[in-house]
Order: sequence, then C-alpha cells, then structure tokens
Amino acid sequence: MPTLSRRAFIGLGGAAAVGTGLSWRRLSGLDIPGRNTNALSIAINGTAQDAAANQGLIDAFNKVHPDIPVRITPIQGADWSDFFAKILTLVAAGTAPDVVMVATEGTQLFADRLAYPLDEYVMRDKADMQEFFDDVHPSLIESFMYKGNLFQLPLSWNAANIYMSSKAMQRAELDYPATDWTWDDFRSYIASMRKSATGSFRPFFWTNRLFGGVVPWLYTNNTNFIKPERFSGGEWLWKQFYPRQTGRSGGFRWEQPNAEDPKVVDTFEYIQDLIAENLASSPVQGGGNELVGRFSQGVIGMTPAGGYWVYGLQQAGMRRTDYDVAYFPRRTTQQQSFGAAGYAIMRSSKMKDAGWEWLKFCVSKDGMRIAQKHPDSSSARRSYNTELYQDAGPTHWQAFYDTLDKFPTTAPIPAPPQEAAVETALIKNVVNAVTGSRKNVKVALGTLQRDLELALAGE
Repeated sequence: MPTLSRRAFIGLGGAAAVGTGLSWRRLSGLDIPGRNTNALSIAINGTAQDAAANQGLIDAFNKVHPDIPVRITPIQGADWSDFFAKILTLVAAGTAPDVVMVATEGTQLFADRLAYPLDEYVMRDKADMQEFFDDVHPSLIESFMYKGNLFQLPLSWNAANIYMSSKAMQRAELDYPATDWTWDDFRSYIASMRKSATGSFRPFFWTNRLFGGVVPWLYTNNTNFIKPERFSGGEWLWKQFYPRQTGRSGGFRWEQPNAEDPKVVDTFEYIQDLIAENLASSPVQGGGNELVGRFSQGVIGMTPAGGYWVYGLQQAGMRRTDYDVAYFPRRTTQQQSFGAAGYAIMRSSKMKDAGWEWLKFCVSKDGMRIAQKHPDSSSARRSYNTELYQDAGPTHWQAFYDTLDKFPTTAPIPAPPQEAAVETALIKNVVNAVTGSRKNVKVALGTLQRDLELALAGE
C-alpha cells in the first residue's frame, strides 16, 4: 500500500472520517457487496444512479473482454476534494479500488502518492494508441503528466469560458466580442449591460473557487497565484505521438507561491474595481450549478463556465439562441485555463493489466459514445466534441475545443499534490482581497502568500 503521512491522512482522509458518523466498516468499504471478489473495482465520484448509468459501458467492455468482470462503485463527494478524501480512507483501510476517476484537482496528489504510471502500457500498445492521441489536443495530455510520467488518459474536460445572455446582449445592443477582446472591452460590455438593465440584474456573476474563479483572469495576465513552472522529461511521449510539437514538458509544476507578484496584484485590483462599480458580483462560494437557474432567468449577463453548462441550460429550458459562449478576454496574454478528468490505475492494484484495458476501452470512440450521451462536458476527443455540440451548443460552440486550438499555451488550473490546502488558502483570501478597500488587496495577498507557503510546505 502506498505510504501516506499522518498529516496527509488527517488532512484529507481523516477529516472526512470524523464527520461522517458512519462505522469504520462502511467508511472503509468493507461492507460493499463483492468487495473481495476478483472484479476490477472502479471508483467514481457520484451516486448509485451514476453507477447504474455506466452499465452499458460495462456490457460493451465485457463483449471485448469477457474475462474481466467489472464493478463500478459510486462514492459521493461534496466536491472533488471530498471524494479524494474518501478514496484516501479506503487506501488507509487496505480496501483501495483498482481504478479511480480523477479530475485535475487530484491528478498530482494521485501521481505523487497513489497512481501507477501508464508509460509502459502506452508504449507497449503505441500502434493502437496513435489514433487516440491524433484526436486529442496535447495540452490535455500534458496536464496528466507528472515528473515526466503519464498517469491518466483524458476523457472529458472543460475550459473556463465566458457565457453570455443573448437577452442582455441584445438589450445593450452589443455584438459578439472579437476573439482577441481585452479587459477594457469586457468592462465596456458589462457597463453597457448595467446601463440597459433594471432590477436585480447582475452584469457579471462569478464563483469563488479554483475553476472559473480568479484563476482565468490571472492566466490572461500572464501570471498565477502559484508560479507556473514545468517538469522536465516526457520526451518519450512527445517524440512518439506528437513529433511536430515543441515546448511540451513532463508536466506542470506548482511549487512556489506567487501571490504578491505585481501582475497578481493588478488582476485583483481589476476585479475589485468591477465589484466596486457594481458591474460584478462579490465572489460567491460553492460550485456553479446553482447559477444555471439564475442565468436561465435572465438576471445574469455573463458568467464563467465550461461545456458542461450546455446540457444544464438545455434542461433548464434555454434554447441554443438564448445564450452564447466566448473566450476570456486578454490583458497581457490570452492564455486560457481548463480542468480535465480521466481514470487512474492505483499502485496498490493487483489488476493493473485489466485496469489498462478498461482505460483503453473508455477512451476509444465507442467507449466515449457509450459513456457520454449528453453535452455535459467537453470531450477529450476533438471529433466527438463536434458530435456532442454541433446540434446542441450555442452559435459559437466551436469555442470549447478552439480554446485549446487557438490558444496553445492554455493550461490546467494550478493543482499541486497539496491542492486541497492550496484551494482553501485561495478561497479564504479572495473575498478580503476584492471586496474591501484598495489597500486591502496587498494585505490579503500577503496573507495568501503566507498561507500558500504553509500549504505547499506540508507533506
């Protein structure tokens, strides 16, 4: 079993255990039917209904691999950090699953402590895998590399794009923005929306979290609250599958706090100005799902979200023409940000070969079509992304994948192995930085710098 420090377990797994009120047997998964069978155990962040929805995928996989029984175990987390905490509890109990669905927020945590590198499998089956890599943007692959090794194959992903209410745009007599629009253009757009609206309308609404919060603004100002660096290595993959690519690395490196960088200060001051001028909301805690209703009601002009919102808005009764999507505006650059998800094979698994076959099948064209039937996330495959959105997405639905194609420096949200502590530090200090007086910006960012130093120094 991978070694976990006491601090890591208490901070991630132990914290979840204390608050559940469940027995150790339930918490550790010992009471799950079939736990000790020879089935490939796959953990997903979701409900029993989510697990049941994957039965078609299991059936299709078993037609190809009848000798590999599969069991999908849903583990519901309030967010990805909560889900990862529960996985760590299973690891500590010696009942870890064989394969786990992991989002960007946990990629480096798993790569550092829990997951098995895929390099040997990828190269062994390179003839079969070439078609997959040909259909997937290299930025998605690079986001799942750590210290030169590949730990996941991307299934789905979402860029932080700007969703715009068509009603608000028309009322303010605004045209769709240029691809290279600027922060000044954005301010002008939402100011026009404010002037043309009445009541509780909010021109720009945003959520205080790692994805779609302050991070996209930092990226478009060529900075971040953790210094953007990269690991060396990865040539084995880039030379084999992306021979024309240059400048790719062994993965993103998030080790040095950067909260007091002048460009970070400039970014926070810009957002503070928008709030002070009543053009933007104060940052709201939590995920983005609650925004769907408000956006569909027309009380929000613009908000950050990814391709996953298309299906949510569709379910809320919005038509394709009721909204549109654009890139984040630029300051000094137009680098965009994204998060992705894919399966990881656990180091502790005794069924790694079977796990690899599951991963390969899930990223195949047939596997992806079975697993994702709705436009509820962008697909890692460029070809399937077109199938998902061309008849369901807004007018500029191509912006989802073009976020990678048009802006090749687009990168994943900053998520080191200590991501849970890092995100907590960010969220805690953002409110003070953008909602107080101008002098509070540097004070709050100084506190964020110290909090990040402690978080990144943790084991």
